[in-house]
Amino acid sequence: MIIYIHEKANWTDFSWDNQKVMKKLAEARNQQGRLLGKMESLGFDLQNEAVLNTLTLDVIKSSEIEGEFLEIEQVRSSIARRLGISIAGALESERHVDGIVEMMLDATQSYELPLTKDRLFGWHAALFPTGWSNLYKITVADWRKDTTGPMQVVSGPLGKEKVHYQAPASDRIEPEMTRFLDWFENEEKTDLVLKAAIAHLWFVTIHPFDDGNGRIARAITDMTLARSDKSIRRFYSMSAQIRVERKQYYEKLEKTQKGDSDITAWILWFLQCLIDAINSTKETLSHIFHKAEFWKIHSTTILNDRQQKIINRLLDGFDGKLTSSKWAKINKCSQDTALRDIQDLIMKDILQKEASGGRSTNYELRNIHRG
Repeated sequence: MIIYIHEKANWTDFSWDNQKVMKKLAEARNQQGRLLGKMESLGFDLQNEAVLNTLTLDVIKSSEIEGEFLEIEQVRSSIARRLGISIAGALESERHVDGIVEMMLDATQSYELPLTKDRLFGWHAALFPTGWSNLYKITVADWRKDTTGPMQVVSGPLGKEKVHYQAPASDRIEPEMTRFLDWFENEEKTDLVLKAAIAHLWFVTIHPFDDGNGRIARAITDMTLARSDKSIRRFYSMSAQIRVERKQYYEKLEKTQKGDSDITAWILWFLQCLIDAINSTKETLSHIFHKAEFWKIHSTTILNDRQQKIINRLLDGFDGKLTSSKWAKINKCSQDTALRDIQDLIMKDILQKEASGGRSTNYELRNIHRG
């Protein structure tokens, strides 16, 4: 018979190999600090762009882990509206998308506020505004009741399900969550990045809700990491990396939840996942760094509004080829004005003609260089 970690006495007296954990934690903290330092050097608009990209990725990937695929532009528009960021082509977003966004933003933008039972209930209500999860009516904004049997994490077809985990009985949730929330807010000796790893495991092991436990656990993780960064600005996404490593994530959770209170393996995996998330973010935000470098080099270059507009579009990834006709259409100017703008940028060593040639002349940005 399988004995789960929560069935053992004093199961939350977690222990770990301090030497191994501190070494990996130092590596994670170093990567975290370097990324934050680099991002803080960017201008306000570029920081906003990076935050919008990161939060959009976080919401999308956290839902994908649970098998729910959201419309990326709806998520992006919902986040932008709530952060007061103006974006082109903003869409109306569905109610459940707004709910997921509201939970994530509350966790990260108000990270200093205490995590309480009522706050968790608010997050849960935002995730399930209709009171239904797919075709099933669930208990919303309250702990699960286990009216149809024990809470289990299962996989496989009907009749051949494999039970990966069975959570504590519902009558244990109130005292278990009281203990968790007290630790989360009042225990101050543990490094906050390490605390994020422990909190994630602890919460999903209690599994206090009928549904949404994974997404709320990842929101708690983001909240704790925001506290560690001392910043509302999110520049890396743990959810996106967990999505990439989903198989290992579930395997590591299952093994830890069937083990004892030594959680070294889980912590080391979590810290490596964080390091991978930071490194992945550096790649996904590379165009923002590229953009920042361009404007740093050309900080004293005299450019008109039309030129700045097109250059930013090219830096963001222009759709198709840039021609003088497209320039004129985007800027609502004459063809002659467009050609003068383009020739001026060629003279300033910013634009060049594409070598491919063809029936019409196409233009592209020259590689960034310091003359």
